[in-house]
Amino acid sequence: MPNDYFQFQQFRIEQHQCAMKVSTDACLLGAATDLRGATHLLDVGTGTGLLALMAAQRHAATAIEAIEIDEAAAAQATANVQASPWVGRIRVHSLSLAEYAATQPAPFSHIICNPPFFRQSMPSADWARNNARHVSVASLSFEELARFAADFLLPDGTLTVLLPPPEMAHFEQAALAAGLPVVGRLAVRHRPGGRVTRHISRFQRNATPLEERELLIHSDTGTNYSDEFRQLLAGFYLAFLGFKAYLKRHQEERHAERSRSISRAVTKPLVSYADLRFNGASEMLRLRSA
Repeated sequence: MPNDYFQFQQFRIEQHQCAMKVSTDACLLGAATDLRGATHLLDVGTGTGLLALMAAQRHAATAIEAIEIDEAAAAQATANVQASPWVGRIRVHSLSLAEYAATQPAPFSHIICNPPFFRQSMPSADWARNNARHVSVASLSFEELARFAADFLLPDGTLTVLLPPPEMAHFEQAALAAGLPVVGRLAVRHRPGGRVTRHISRFQRNATPLEERELLIHSDTGTNYSDEFRQLLAGFYLAFLGFKAYLKRHQEERHAERSRSISRAVTKPLVSYADLRFNGASEMLRLRSA
């Protein structure tokens, strides 16, 4: 059973009133979204407020709006924002996307969304969870989201969406019909050789050659997270505080090496992450030179 809260490094998510709890999907979307040039961001279906809070932490110059159709979840998101360091930069609205569109908001540089996507699976008895996860008459449709983004993005604005590959293929068609071709796609696998379980795709008005990348969550068949996943979430997960220090140490040593103008190829890192050990109980970090 999920905890009633999730503690991040700089903020805490209370989630007992929300149908959808903090998930790896949401954390990946919040950390992987390209926020370059972000000035005005909209989080559609904010739930706990997680994506809005991650955006606020990552990009200090961004004003953030968040909408949520479920009143209990919107109240929870509001409370999470008020308890965060960014209360003055995030506004939560308990509205549907159609109701929010009727207010004629100012155009956005970025829109992010993890929309409902289950189409064939058995719905839950929980209405709020159904609305958040399952495509239905009452839920947000792909076409509605794509049309809204086309209407309310700035000319060079970006829509970023997370979906499983089959649903993303459908969404990409809806977005293209609305005038927003896909320009970037991150394919997420749990382990090497595993199937792609999620796509995080970017959409813009101006078509450009598709930029495709892959991300492994785990580096092997066990529970070890990949370095890329650790680097992506280094500023958020408490368990990755050690990796954050490792990255800083490694960057400092690389900078010192460049300043000495050593003209040689670096054959291995100055510090190996395999030598990093993080004791979660005492939160002490030990680094050893390779």
